[in-house]
Amino acid sequence: MANESSDNSYEEARKQRLLDNKKRFEDLGLLKLSKSLSDVTKSEKSQHRHVRPKPTSNYVIEPRRSSRARNPVSSYRDDVAIELPSLRKRSKFNSSWASYLARPLEEVKTATYEERARAYKHAEKLQSNLQSENPSFVKSMVRSHVYSCFWLGLPTKFCEDHLPKSTVDMVLENEAGKEYEAIFISKRTGLSGGWRAFALEHKLDDGDALVFELIESTRFKVYIVRAFDCEDEDNNMDEMEVESDAEEIPKKTKKSGKKIDNNKLEKSTKSSKKEISSEGVATRRSLRNK
Repeated sequence: MANESSDNSYEEARKQRLLDNKKRFEDLGLLKLSKSLSDVTKSEKSQHRHVRPKPTSNYVIEPRRSSRARNPVSSYRDDVAIELPSLRKRSKFNSSWASYLARPLEEVKTATYEERARAYKHAEKLQSNLQSENPSFVKSMVRSHVYSCFWLGLPTKFCEDHLPKSTVDMVLENEAGKEYEAIFISKRTGLSGGWRAFALEHKLDDGDALVFELIESTRFKVYIVRAFDCEDEDNNMDEMEVESDAEEIPKKTKKSGKKIDNNKLEKSTKSSKKEISSEGVATRRSLRNK
């Protein structure tokens, strides 16, 4: 009960204070002044708000800030002869790659899958026909081997089994016996310095297959199989086979013809023997009847 009475007394005192403050504002005229100021500010805001209409017309001429007519722009095209440069024909090779080529673009070739596989097959045949028992492997050439970069990676297994474990100078010997120096980097299992001279000297192309025969610990005998020459060799082989087949066919026909004649002779001899035997039987019968 005591708490409720204290709350009521507090509320009553608060309300009484609010009423007293309101009376004081009215006596001073502050309420009217605040209302008038709020009305004035609202009217000013409404006056300042001016919505700009969006332009609906499309400008044919470029709009200008000035209302003055624009001065005519003089053109000098008729006075000066302007010759546009002719369009450059795009090469089938990437320009950034072509800038690193060590040979002219006319000599750069791109082998097809069939040409590459044909050259690799011929190289494997050449490898199998090697009379020595030296270790060897076949490597198919790509553009980075023969046209730019000139880094030749060797088979990792072959390097681990047969080549030195450190960086050494190697000798590349071609089929004619000419020697070229190259550097073998064991950590990267490939040939670096010197391989460029060998590739450019022999004009190796993309798709060529090379047989590397290790004749000494630091010497390779290199046999080259050209990708673009294998097709001609295959065509010549096909022509040789066709000619040999054509020569064998008439021989067989002659032999078969002789067999036919022999059969005819055998049949004729048998028929003559039968005729002779039949005549002999007839004569015997006639003699018996007599």
